[in-house]
Amino acid sequence: MTSWSRLVRFQAADGSEKLGDLLVKDEQDLALKWQRGELQAVELQGSSLFGPLAQGDAIKVQKLLPVLRRSDVPIIRCIGLNYMKHSKHNLYRIMAVSLTDITAVQEGGRNPPPYPSVFIKPSTCLSGFSEDIPIPVIAQEGTLDYEGELAIVIGKDGRNISKEAALEYVAGYCTSNDVSNRAWQRDPAKAGGVPQWCFSKGFDKFAPLGPMIVSPRVVGNASGLHLQTFVNGEERQNSPTNDLLFGVEELVSFCSQGTTLEAGTVILTGTPSGVAMGMKEPKYLKDGDVVEVKISQLGSVKNTMVFEK
Repeated sequence: MTSWSRLVRFQAADGSEKLGDLLVKDEQDLALKWQRGELQAVELQGSSLFGPLAQGDAIKVQKLLPVLRRSDVPIIRCIGLNYMKHSKHNLYRIMAVSLTDITAVQEGGRNPPPYPSVFIKPSTCLSGFSEDIPIPVIAQEGTLDYEGELAIVIGKDGRNISKEAALEYVAGYCTSNDVSNRAWQRDPAKAGGVPQWCFSKGFDKFAPLGPMIVSPRVVGNASGLHLQTFVNGEERQNSPTNDLLFGVEELVSFCSQGTTLEAGTVILTGTPSGVAMGMKEPKYLKDGDVVEVKISQLGSVKNTMVFEK
């Protein structure tokens, strides 16, 4: 269990960069104190983000910085088809791929997957909570999509972890957006006969993470939270995290079977219904669109999609 409640990286008034335990009650308190210029954090000192951190004095937060850097994250593991409504109603069309075409499956036409569906994003996908997301030319073909997700951050190395011990390996949680290009994911002309998850979701900066890591001591196994996604202010996703097919304990345990989960590993837990791909007339993202994902207690990511020339 961590020694902090809400881990942040921030710039102090003297310009120095520090780690700290944010002194707020929740995300609303954070917004209010930020607006008033009253945001503070207890300084944390140590050689490793996930090692022992000694507490210092409370310091005014001048600017919040991305809490995780590429050097902190060895890999990003992702889970597909992991919300009950999403897996039944929307992403079954991804699973209905033949060698010749893609067809939508009738709602409820398939059973949920028996085990978590795992794919990988490289650490180069990591980006900040307010950073512009550069969309490369290859991913601009009108099928750019958002996926608001709860992210798990692993706090210590583990292998073959039991479900009962899983939370002992969780440093905390943050908000994320699994940015995706659907043509490269499922169009047979690009992906071939089998859905192509890693390439279509693995472009640089395609995984913005929230401003803080919130400890299980605050939110437990994160099953009591609420996720919302907005595109240019329009709500697109709205779901409780208790709609997850596989919860935090199951995901941490499954991902560690025969595979070492290293400290700093991020696990994106899947997205609820409401993605553009699942709409009758998909509202895919365009150049300049602003996507905001909010999760109660964890704060938000708000990123502008910027098409590269």
